[in-house]
Amino acid sequence: MKKYNYSKYVIAVIAIMLLGISCKKDYLEIAPRGTALEDNFYKNETEVMQGVIATYDVMQWGTTGGYTMKMPLLSAASDDCWAGGSNASDQPNWVAYDNFNMNSRLGPQVGLWSKNYSGINRANLILSKIDKSTNLSAAFKTRVVAEVKFLRAYYYFDLVRFFGNVPLITKVLETSELYTQAQSAPAAIYAQIEKDLRESIPGLPPTISSTEKGRISQGAAKAQLGKVLLYQNDNAKLAEAITLFEDINKVGNIYGYALLPNYADIFNPANKFNSESILEIPHSSNAAWTDWGWINGGEGNVGTQFIGMDSFVGDTYSAGWGFCPVTLDLVNALKTDPRFAATIIDGAALKAAGATYNARYQNTDYFIKKYAPLKAYRSASGVAEQNWPINEIEIRLADTYLMQAEALVKTGSNPTRAKELLDAVRGRVGLGSVAVTLDNIYNERRLELATEGHRFFDLVRTGKAAAVLGPVGFTVGRSEYLPIPAAEIELTNGIIKQNPHYN
Repeated sequence: MKKYNYSKYVIAVIAIMLLGISCKKDYLEIAPRGTALEDNFYKNETEVMQGVIATYDVMQWGTTGGYTMKMPLLSAASDDCWAGGSNASDQPNWVAYDNFNMNSRLGPQVGLWSKNYSGINRANLILSKIDKSTNLSAAFKTRVVAEVKFLRAYYYFDLVRFFGNVPLITKVLETSELYTQAQSAPAAIYAQIEKDLRESIPGLPPTISSTEKGRISQGAAKAQLGKVLLYQNDNAKLAEAITLFEDINKVGNIYGYALLPNYADIFNPANKFNSESILEIPHSSNAAWTDWGWINGGEGNVGTQFIGMDSFVGDTYSAGWGFCPVTLDLVNALKTDPRFAATIIDGAALKAAGATYNARYQNTDYFIKKYAPLKAYRSASGVAEQNWPINEIEIRLADTYLMQAEALVKTGSNPTRAKELLDAVRGRVGLGSVAVTLDNIYNERRLELATEGHRFFDLVRTGKAAAVLGPVGFTVGRSEYLPIPAAEIELTNGIIKQNPHYN
């Protein structure tokens, strides 16, 4: 990839709480210089909504502390993709995650830690301000509190999956508390996530108007809670998860969700927020961002640039940087599947038709198609590489179908319904029925959701990571989690502890 003067920064959780949040002029400056202005802010719905938008904004970040775009990064950590790039030294943090050779100073942990604690800090601040405001309508307050609690749960869910033991912070910290935040066990983090999501559900609307797409709906909160319950591997929690998923998955649900007849249409950038999309992170080229030193404020999506074919010349696609080449293992798993053409770009076939591109590190001649850079969507303003208006769908209906089927099989409660759900996912692409077993459900998840960022955590939570990823370096008891960033341990004088087997 090209080299830029990218000003890296390390933000420890204590520093985040100390500095507050600094946004460019398009967004709210939540912690301005001096406290008087902040104390006088959040007095009406317009001002509070700016803070809510700033809390949402963190979902779009992909370059905090380095390139840490979640979807391609997790694909590289799984058996779906390799790290790629120009060589092994291009993005060493990606290569380290790809081969599980991270340490406290090598890996993507700084960006993922600081991003999610930035979101949590924003959520905590807005919740504290809303409590003190007397100029908000009851309906407005109910909805924004629900949204912000969802977002806090969303950020903590990423933290607990990436790091395990993390500090649990649910308020704006006093100065004396900044360096004293010890980690909580995952069970405590999950309990807070569940609490926030359960409290958010009643205050969210079932559907989102066309002018508010990107805001959280009740269906999204139920899907997220169901996912959180399933991921804990506690069968006692699965009955609630099944109920939540069934409300979303049943025919004629109140949220308007339905499988699209054509699988490829899910990922068409002209088809944003389609009926299959439950939780979607929007990106726009409207901001025309041009700053390589600090691009979190941009509304674009540099992850799309990452996965494109390097120096590509040909039809349909725009040139990218050659990261995340698809593994031959995934190619072979999908090569006879109807979803192959919508999931994977066959570079060799493009070359045979006259296209050219540079083969980069770990090249396989197969590339991610679902979120690839398309010529038709290349931004005409700002730096095009930063401004891809291609959304990320984090939860979609086929995903919740398969999660419900998994929960039903694990509890043995309704095998008929489990089979209906599995068959519906396969039937949409013209595949026949198979036995409704956990192995078949897990296999279907891999094929249906390939390169969408689910595979790594699926392998970890189902206990299959060692068998699948062991040959490339995964070690049980270590590789499930990223190392805690070294700065967190140093700045707290060891109050925050390193994860096992890292240095």
